[in-house]
Amino acid sequence: MTYVEHGGTWRPLWIVAAALVVFLAFDLALPGGDVPPLLWLVAIAAVLGVVGLGCLSARRVWTVRVDDESLTVGRETVRRADVDADHLRAVESGVDAGAPVLGGGWSLPRGRTGLPLRLTDGRTVLVPTRDPAALRAALLGGEGTLEP
Repeated sequence: MTYVEHGGTWRPLWIVAAALVVFLAFDLALPGGDVPPLLWLVAIAAVLGVVGLGCLSARRVWTVRVDDESLTVGRETVRRADVDADHLRAVESGVDAGAPVLGGGWSLPRGRTGLPLRLTDGRTVLVPTRDPAALRAALLGGEGTLEP
């Protein structure tokens, strides 16, 4: 069983690309001072490069993946055996004040809720998720218990 929640989408890249195509079409269709083609090429490459890197980094840093062995957010991994299942069963969602965000960062990304996970060593971490119920179900497995 594998649960994956992507940390970002490519939608901003496609929206910006469409807007740039519209601006280029207006520049070609309307009379008046034209923008030089080299400037259009540099602007399109720079803007799409920055937006594309932002989309790619969001997908890499904030993607949540649960498999049979572990929970991974970005580069951080927590073994599923280290998650306190009793605490997870009792918690739906919410933020545990002061708990570090799994995956890094000072706060939760925009549009995400923190699912607090208490680990067997006593620490609590927040997992950034858009769907805490689905992530909780994936961590608990089909029968409501953690699979080792």
